[in-house]
Amino acid sequence: MPVAQISDFTKKVMQEIHKIPVGKVATYKQIAELAGKPQGSRGVAWVLHSCSTLYKLPWHRVLSSQGKISFDRTSRNFREQKRKLEKEGITIEPTGELNLKKFQWKKRATKRNQASKPRMFSK
Repeated sequence: MPVAQISDFTKKVMQEIHKIPVGKVATYKQIAELAGKPQGSRGVAWVLHSCSTLYKLPWHRVLSSQGKISFDRTSRNFREQKRKLEKEGITIEPTGELNLKKFQWKKRATKRNQASKPRMFSK
């Protein structure tokens, strides 16, 4: 996908994925929120599917909100993601689950204030 054709959301998703530290994971929802679209989890999955190789995204650090690898446990992708995460020191259960409290990247989207009210109407 040429850079000129990439949407702002896709650019933001890729920027946030690149920021996930080694040894930490993020969820699809967390990345969508950081990119400004809290309901954009499927869009994050699409970005990972279509852009990971070309843009060298650390795709293996993005998991489901349940803290699970999203691929089927018998697939090559599951084994590759599990191997990459374990290489970074992340403990994965045979089911593909991990402890999000321990390994999740703590970055959260900041809540944007509603349009500022004029001071004369403030309490």
